[in-house]
Amino acid sequence: MSASIPTTTPDLAAVKQRQQATWASGDFAVVGVTLQIVGESLAEAVDLRAGEKVIDVAAGNGNATLAAARRFASVTSTDYVPALLEKGRARAAAEGLAVEFREADAEDLPFADGAFDVALSTFGAMFAPDHARTAGEMLRVVRAGGRIGLANWTPAGVIGQLFKVVGAHVPPPAGVQSPLLWGTETHLRGLFGEQAGRIDIASRMFKFRYASPRHWLQVFRDYYGPTHKAFAALDPAGRQALERDLLDLLERVNIAGPSSLVAPAEYLEVVVTKKGAG
Repeated sequence: MSASIPTTTPDLAAVKQRQQATWASGDFAVVGVTLQIVGESLAEAVDLRAGEKVIDVAAGNGNATLAAARRFASVTSTDYVPALLEKGRARAAAEGLAVEFREADAEDLPFADGAFDVALSTFGAMFAPDHARTAGEMLRVVRAGGRIGLANWTPAGVIGQLFKVVGAHVPPPAGVQSPLLWGTETHLRGLFGEQAGRIDIASRMFKFRYASPRHWLQVFRDYYGPTHKAFAALDPAGRQALERDLLDLLERVNIAGPSSLVAPAEYLEVVVTKKGAG
């Protein structure tokens, strides 16, 4: 997958509006809660300390938010889908965790320069259409010497393959950089390298665990915005073809045999340490 500049100039505002509608469709929280372990791992990777000011960017239903709050950080959870923030708020309340929730766009964060010690994002910031602006905003709101922790799906992993299958049936917007570029070291160093004192990148594996390939498909078709919208955009024959191709993918990656589904999905765990003052 290339990190080259798009050859056409897309209307990023229109793309973002469609993306917001996509993530507001279905109910991402149903999938999101299964990914909680990634937020916990990321909180450890950035060596989070009690009392640090943390922003969770494109937080969804709050996996990294909860992980940081459980470590006694002062957390602000942000997303541009209000319904997902409500899900995160309910989860925090159930655990008695004090978290501030703010509706905010990853490309235009309403916070002062250097307002946070740490910025986190698990499979969130990578989906904003303007990659450079999103990275720039996270760098801006983190203080000198602060850290940015990211979990990003890779092109070769299961989610990367999922988007490839879906894109063959419902093409993505022309000229927009793939979110999967955030799962490549070259692109990450291009986005953050100039302002980074160091960038640590590690390949990690998250295992999707479902009752069967068909169970996984049903959950993702009903609740995961991109696949939910893709199925809705197709006629009956197209939906049948997409279902067949996704089941073929799941059968290939399933390591559990016929009894259930265990699908290892590669992602990059990234820690960017911003250059210190002076």
